[in-house]
Amino acid sequence: MADLFDKCKTDQGNFGAFRAMGDDYFTRPTLDALPGTRMDYKGHEQVMWSVNNYLGLAQDDEIKQIALDTIQTHSVSAPMGSRMMSGTTSDHINLEKKLAEFARKEAAMLFNYGYLGVMGTIASLTGQDDIIVMDKLSHASIVDGVLLSRAPFRVFRHNDMNSLETVLKRVNRERKGGVLIVGEGTYGMTGDLADLPGLCELKEKYDARLFIDDAHGIGVLGEKGRGTADHFGVQDKIDIYFGTFAKSFASIGGFSASSKEVVEWILYNARTQVFAKSLPMVYVRTLVKALDMIINGDDRRKKMWENSNKLKKGLREQGYFIGEGESPICAVCIPLKGKPVEEIGPLTVKYLREKGVFVTGITYPVIPIGLFMFRMIPTANHTDEDIYFTLNVFKKMESDLELDTTLTGDDLAGIRKVYGR
Repeated sequence: MADLFDKCKTDQGNFGAFRAMGDDYFTRPTLDALPGTRMDYKGHEQVMWSVNNYLGLAQDDEIKQIALDTIQTHSVSAPMGSRMMSGTTSDHINLEKKLAEFARKEAAMLFNYGYLGVMGTIASLTGQDDIIVMDKLSHASIVDGVLLSRAPFRVFRHNDMNSLETVLKRVNRERKGGVLIVGEGTYGMTGDLADLPGLCELKEKYDARLFIDDAHGIGVLGEKGRGTADHFGVQDKIDIYFGTFAKSFASIGGFSASSKEVVEWILYNARTQVFAKSLPMVYVRTLVKALDMIINGDDRRKKMWENSNKLKKGLREQGYFIGEGESPICAVCIPLKGKPVEEIGPLTVKYLREKGVFVTGITYPVIPIGLFMFRMIPTANHTDEDIYFTLNVFKKMESDLELDTTLTGDDLAGIRKVYGR
């Protein structure tokens, strides 16, 4: 008879080989807590490319002062209780109004975590009679929200509108209730943008609704950082817009924005918030300031884009394949040439970190199996010195490790599968 814990002694499960070897280098590295462009790792300073601090707000003095003032008056606990009971304040309502205006929607509601916000929103709006249609590369929070909903679901090829239309035609022949299309605005690992105009056209054609998680687009793209949908001019056609505070806001939490009646439904039916403690005041008050800085952050965005373009251009000139898309994310694909990820991943990650460049290796189950990449986040705070130092280290790695950066065979097929090239 098998014991429940037998699996824990094997090298199975997510990142199983790394877990079994007791790895703390490729996975779960211990870092200096203060996010910045230079961070301490194992006693050595690193140029940091793995922190989603797009606009450089993480160490902003004004935000820190508001946090300190709020801690003095409210500590870290206020308000106590859930929003349904004793956790709603005028500050929460004020922030939600500002976020709704920013997202150009009638209403918005706060969640304590972006992950739980995505899950709660999707699950609250869909049930067993509805059908969810999901982009294949959707974030884990979307997948978990779909599973939590218990609604039947279908998957379409990443960013492939022909695939989506085929699915929607089939879905409409068997539907009993509503249809919800779900995906991201900017895909956080691959760096490409969703075809939001195409999604909006098809959701209207097939009488569906559209949920977009814009974690990596909000604050970065669009007028005043309103996000990916604003960038494409289709914000008014997005039925439920979700933004997180964990990236450009440099904080924690998230929000869903939609019509007043839809937001009220989510408010009363999203289990991940109905049964959770209210977002603490220290976050609520600092988020008001962060939102204001994002709205007035054109100079920061300009610098972020300059840094992103310099980094991408330099790596492309060295022969590396950089993920496609109009986001600042720099996804660097490393060919495996038939070798296992467990060999190439640690080898390249270790080399870069020993030379003073901190990157995170990305592999399955975060991206499709058989691929390996570095997801690098250029921010407004990176300097030319950071960029040129990094480019020199990448160039030296190519020669020292005898890396062939040319995409062929399975590596090229994998990239085509992701980006539809």
